[in-house]
Amino acid sequence: MAFAITQNCCNDASCLSVCPVNCIHPTPDEPDFGKTDLLFIDPRSCIDCGACADACPVDAITRVSRLAPDQVIYAELNADYYRDRAADHLWYAPKFPPPNVHDIGRISVAVVGTGPAACYAAQAILRTSDARVTFYDRLRTPGGLARFGVAPDHQGTRRIGEHFRSLFVHPRVTMKLGVHVGADVEPASLADKFDAVVYAVGADVDRTFDVPGAELTGSMSARTLVGWYTGHPDVAADVIDLTGIDRVVIVGNGNVALDAARILTSDPDSLVGTDIAPHALRALRSHRVREVIVLARRGPEFAAFTRSECQALVVRPGVEVAVAGSVDAINGLPLSAPASALAGAPVVSLDSLPTDGRRIVFAFGASPVALTGSDRVESVDISIGGDVVSVPAQLTLRAIGYRGSELPGLPFDPETGTIRNVDGRVVDASGTPVPGTYVVGWAKRGATGGIGDNKLDAEQTVDALIADAPARASKASLRARLAERIGR
Repeated sequence: MAFAITQNCCNDASCLSVCPVNCIHPTPDEPDFGKTDLLFIDPRSCIDCGACADACPVDAITRVSRLAPDQVIYAELNADYYRDRAADHLWYAPKFPPPNVHDIGRISVAVVGTGPAACYAAQAILRTSDARVTFYDRLRTPGGLARFGVAPDHQGTRRIGEHFRSLFVHPRVTMKLGVHVGADVEPASLADKFDAVVYAVGADVDRTFDVPGAELTGSMSARTLVGWYTGHPDVAADVIDLTGIDRVVIVGNGNVALDAARILTSDPDSLVGTDIAPHALRALRSHRVREVIVLARRGPEFAAFTRSECQALVVRPGVEVAVAGSVDAINGLPLSAPASALAGAPVVSLDSLPTDGRRIVFAFGASPVALTGSDRVESVDISIGGDVVSVPAQLTLRAIGYRGSELPGLPFDPETGTIRNVDGRVVDASGTPVPGTYVVGWAKRGATGGIGDNKLDAEQTVDALIADAPARASKASLRARLAERIGR
């Protein structure tokens, strides 16, 4: 009986190297890698050894015979990936450290940030060299988006934090928390102090939401809601007031939108024992959101959420998941398509609340035209199917994607909202590399991809850092000689 990869999959490919028969795909050297919601186990090739389950950092791999009723679909999804693919057991070429790795010496590297991209970068640096790593984070709690961006009820995904926890106490690692690079310490100071600096500062602002009424009270970023229910120190406990809110409209249909919809319609008792912030749990107990509408600008074939996130919604008891408009396009999607999880969903009207219970409504081909109200949001005018419908709503959340903001002292590309770079090497406006300065994660490639996508991204940047390091090793050597003299 084979194993199957389920919803929690972080896509970081930790499971691949331990599989003795190479039955987990796509691998990092295959075109599909980073483009699928999950990695998949070939049931025809799996020898049922369980090594992958032991290696998975987020407990996403389970024996098919032990799948819970609401997870049985994942056995079919894993098998479906290989339906039209021949089994390929050839291993990709092994990767070896660069030949100059022993010429580097004990360099010092600063890593700005403590989220997944920062941690994957630090792991690669420590594994490849004898470098010492110093983490900087403006928050006093490490973890970045792994701590403050993953929904509290996604307990499996949040285990990635445990995977990184040992890194923070590594003998060659120093932690400097509560230090804001760009305010408390300048990038130029880090460049002078360290042999290399890796920036993993993420994407911290919303994309532009240019809709009339967007400035009204009750219109806010979904990022604020996420910070509210995860207890982010920058988000006040009273920033979200659910008093009198029956309906919420979410603009955007990525996984952040689905997280918000799920938390707002959850049974509060189901969140007890999770990492939800106490003030958020109290608010959800006191006030009942009856409906959440998720607006997707394009059709269901272009859904931005992952299938696993949508699957988690449709199997929940007590919350109806419906569609506004025709479901014909949804019913015709292949099993692997994200919106195929909505096949067979009931069709409802946008302008009517459920008579009882709670409901999440997906509206495809729908866009907000205006937010209206006297001093706060009272309704949202939505264009759908050629018509404009005014939908009463008291809270509107923007989940339309993020972009980075400029960090003073570093080259910034305003078009992409990233630190200007070429393959992780930071470059100035002329394309000339800034010595010893690197970038990983969303700050490097834009706000795309999940936790696991940062692993390969970080390793590519670290390869560049290691390749460049011998040319900068003189600074480390000089520092070591000075330390020896001072010690005498």
